[in-house]
Amino acid sequence: MKNALFQPIQLGTLSLKNRIVMPPMTRSRASQPSNAANELMATYYAQRASAGLIVAEGTQISAMGQGYAWTPGIYTAEQIAGWKKVTDAVHQQGGAIFAQLWHVGRVTHPDNIGGEQPISSSALKAENVKVFIDNGTDEPGFVDVVEPREMTKADINIVIEQYRQAALNAIEAGFDGIELHAANGYLINQFIDSEANNRTDEYGGSIENRLRFLGEVVAAMVDAIGADRVGVRLAPFTSLNGTVDATPVDTYTAAAALLNTYKIVYLHIAEVDWDDAPDTPQGFKQAVRDAYQGVIIYAGRYDSKRAEQAIKDGMADMVGFGRPFVANPDLPSRIEKGHPLAQHDPSTLFGGDEKGLTDYPTYAQYRLAI
Repeated sequence: MKNALFQPIQLGTLSLKNRIVMPPMTRSRASQPSNAANELMATYYAQRASAGLIVAEGTQISAMGQGYAWTPGIYTAEQIAGWKKVTDAVHQQGGAIFAQLWHVGRVTHPDNIGGEQPISSSALKAENVKVFIDNGTDEPGFVDVVEPREMTKADINIVIEQYRQAALNAIEAGFDGIELHAANGYLINQFIDSEANNRTDEYGGSIENRLRFLGEVVAAMVDAIGADRVGVRLAPFTSLNGTVDATPVDTYTAAAALLNTYKIVYLHIAEVDWDDAPDTPQGFKQAVRDAYQGVIIYAGRYDSKRAEQAIKDGMADMVGFGRPFVANPDLPSRIEKGHPLAQHDPSTLFGGDEKGLTDYPTYAQYRLAI
């Protein structure tokens, strides 16, 4: 019986060769000062094109959307051209790749956004959250975030338009589609989660109101590039970057139902992935499956056995393997053949050069070298 991870799957108009996803992982290797993707990043993604689907690292939709130093953007001609190198390289290797579009909201520092005050759903500072900066003078390092200002209706409309344009830019850059980053405490998540949103207008209070911004952004992107090229990532139970929801099961079941009305091509759920984190409740997974009819991706602490079981159980259609993809460019082959996995070097995850990015060998290369 063939491993369920290696059954093909249809994703919109794409026929994917397996159900293994390389999820988005920030690596902070964009060229400076343009924040453009480059040849090094093209090599990195092309090495991993045997994934059924690659979701590229979080890519800011505007200068105000940047949370960390050296992350790529997709709002200038130079940035679009940089990403074209990446998508061409992945497609030449037979892969499929989506762009992950993000705006970090309050999870930033003025040094990363041209001295501006960050924006968010509300004027609430994310507590105990630090971001990586490069202010051009001191050693780059982590600093505390600052208090944001509450977005006006005009701000909200501007950001919706930036998301719409970024989706168009991603298609121009050759991506097969886009993933909206609505997880992990960034801007859209700051509207969704009750404890990060104290607005009193139509974007705050009830679950329906807190999901309104998500719905308006998705509607704009679906209108721009088509529902079969739009996925959304949510993180129902994480408290990353200081966002917490009081009733996550109710809130995120409602989010799944809302996204189903837009017929988006997939829903990507990031599970809590620290070592002693609780498992996502099975009842919630079933509620999501009942509410949303498209392809469902889960990511977080999966090994090949758990991933295959999730697909067999019908809870997931595809599974993301994050950290394993860092040190194992040929991860699908290693899983299929039962080869051991290499371990990544944590010190090379963010910033730097090819070390810890493109110099990890395939299993075959490793065997040749020993």
